[in-house]
Amino acid sequence: MQTFIASIFVFGLLILVHELGHYFVARRTGIRVLELAIGFGPKVFGWTKDGIDYSLRAFPLGGFCRLLGESPDEASEPDSFPRQSILKRAAVLLAGATMNLLLAIVVFFIIFFFIVGVPITDTSGIGYIVEDSPAEAAGIEPGDTVTAIDGNPVEEWNDVLKYISARPNEEILLTVDRDGITREFAVTTEIAPEPEVERGVIGIGPEIEKYRFFPALVISFERFGLILAALYQVVSGQAPLDVAGPVGIVVTIGEVAQTGFVNLLILTALISINLGIINLLPIPALDGGRLLFLAVEAVRGRPIEPEKEGFIHFLGFALLITLILLVTYQDILRFIIAPNN
Repeated sequence: MQTFIASIFVFGLLILVHELGHYFVARRTGIRVLELAIGFGPKVFGWTKDGIDYSLRAFPLGGFCRLLGESPDEASEPDSFPRQSILKRAAVLLAGATMNLLLAIVVFFIIFFFIVGVPITDTSGIGYIVEDSPAEAAGIEPGDTVTAIDGNPVEEWNDVLKYISARPNEEILLTVDRDGITREFAVTTEIAPEPEVERGVIGIGPEIEKYRFFPALVISFERFGLILAALYQVVSGQAPLDVAGPVGIVVTIGEVAQTGFVNLLILTALISINLGIINLLPIPALDGGRLLFLAVEAVRGRPIEPEKEGFIHFLGFALLITLILLVTYQDILRFIIAPNN
């Protein structure tokens, strides 16, 4: 049940935000919206307002925003999608993926502003001690403020990190202020577990504070950038590619949900970024493929015949479905039939 609820939350949020992007930009640019649906299959419930049908459907793994002009017999209407300028149509197509990318930043901001907080780096106060760490063994406590290391004064957290990192497997002397009293602790650093960099650690962390707008915004963009950098490493072959289909994603969502809501939000942001980028790829049937046709139209000065474009999108959709089925088959083998192999 937890996996089901978590999957509905993640997929529902990602799809809703994506389709709302198309919806709001279409209405803003004067394109008539006929229907906004979350999910596929039969309607669970729905309503009509201002000539637009809204519905929630039985299968939440998808959704759509149907615009006037997507059927050939509607293309001549003045407020249809094909009758608009290239820039307006491109804006509508870009809006879905853009909203997914923005959603990731918003989710990170919610995490760091409301839930987890951000590290306070302009002081040298210790916010937490890692269990079974050298710092805990030495008697250092949360709330201590590091004033010097080996007699060298420190004022900010980065000064503390820089000094300790440069001394793996060495004994250092920390001078701290605890409730106005100066204390000294001899601590032997350990080597950080990251294999690519040898640096010293003693198991201390900075003070954490919630509701700090700009620091939370900055760290949200930093996390966004780190994910983009990781995706670039995968695309460029610097990191291995691990492909998962719907079944694999649902299994992962269920596993992550068991570790806490914050981790589920982080996974939601990660999937949202992937969804946004994949949707912009110049593949027929995706928004990126439709954008490619708009680019061709801009160069040619006239659109490609609707029948030809529709056939190409159909082929692209068929290939995508085939790929999804193949990946789903691999997911079933990997996570259900032989999960321990």
